[in-house]
Amino acid sequence: MIDFSVQIAPSHPYGLLLANPVMTAAGTFGYGIEYSQLIDIQRLGAIVCKGTTLKPREGNPQPRLVETTCGVLNSVGLENVGVDVLIREKAPVWAKWRVPVIVNIAGENVDEYAEVAAKMEGVAGISGIEVNISCPNVASGGMEFGTSPKVAASVTSAVKAVSSLPVIVKLSPNVTDIGEIALAVSDAGADAITLINTVRGMAVDVNKRQPSLGNTIGGLSGPAIKPIAVYAVYKVAGIVNIPIIGCGGINCASDALEFIMAGASAVQVGTASLANPQAALDVLEGIGQFMERENIRGVKDIVGIARK
Repeated sequence: MIDFSVQIAPSHPYGLLLANPVMTAAGTFGYGIEYSQLIDIQRLGAIVCKGTTLKPREGNPQPRLVETTCGVLNSVGLENVGVDVLIREKAPVWAKWRVPVIVNIAGENVDEYAEVAAKMEGVAGISGIEVNISCPNVASGGMEFGTSPKVAASVTSAVKAVSSLPVIVKLSPNVTDIGEIALAVSDAGADAITLINTVRGMAVDVNKRQPSLGNTIGGLSGPAIKPIAVYAVYKVAGIVNIPIIGCGGINCASDALEFIMAGASAVQVGTASLANPQAALDVLEGIGQFMERENIRGVKDIVGIARK
C-alpha cells in the first residue's frame, strides 16, 4: 500500500496533512468550485484559490493572456471578489469538502495583509493561508514585498501574529538571491514556502506595434520556467528546515517528481489546468504509477532524494 500523505506544516500546532502531494496553484483553478463540475476535486491533495485582497479588484486591462513558446504570459492583476465575499459565499461551499482549501492572499501594505488574514480567522472551510508576496503584474501589493528579506519577513510575521492557520509564503524568482528571502520568511515563522511564482516578462504585437498585454508586463508561467523553479527548490531545500511546495511548469508526473526529488514535499499544478482541467489528477495518477513500478512505499521516501 502506497502512502501518498504529506505533512506540509509540521511545525504548526495543528499541522496541515494532505492526502497526497498534488495541489492546484493560485490563479489557475479559480475558487475550485468552477472545476468541481468537471473533475473529482476531492482526489486532490489541496486547492489553492485565486489571490484574495481586502477589497474586490477588477484586475488589469485586457488583453490579459498571451501564449508564448512553451508558456503563457498573464497579467490578470489579482482580479477577485474580495475577502468578505469569499467568506460569505465561497467558504461555506469549501466547508462541505474533504479536500482542504488554502486561500492565497495579497495586500497593498503589511497591515492589509494582516487584515485579510485576520478576517479569515475561525472561518470554516479555510485550511491555510498562502501569502502572495511575489505577483509581478500589479502596481502595488505584489512583488515589492518579496524582493527584500526584511520586508518579506515583516509580512510573514504580521500574518502569523493574527492567524492560527498554517501560513505558506509564496516567493518570487525575480530576485537576486531567493535563498536569502526564503531564510528570512522561515525565520519569521512561515510554516512552508511555495517556489516559485511567475517570471516577469512581456511580449510585443508586431502588427499593432505595441505591447501584447494591456498592462505591458506580465508573469511567464508554463514549461519554460520549470528549470528555474526546480533549481529554486533545490537551492532553498538546502537552506531552510520547513517544507517546500514546488510550482512552475508542471505538466506531467515526471515534472512533479523532479520537484519532489529536488526537495519539495508537495507540488502545485498551475498553467496546465488552463488547457486540461484534469491535469492535476493526471499528475497524481502518474506519480502513483511511478511509485508502484519502482516499489516506493511513501512519497516521503523520495523527497529530496536527488540531493543525497
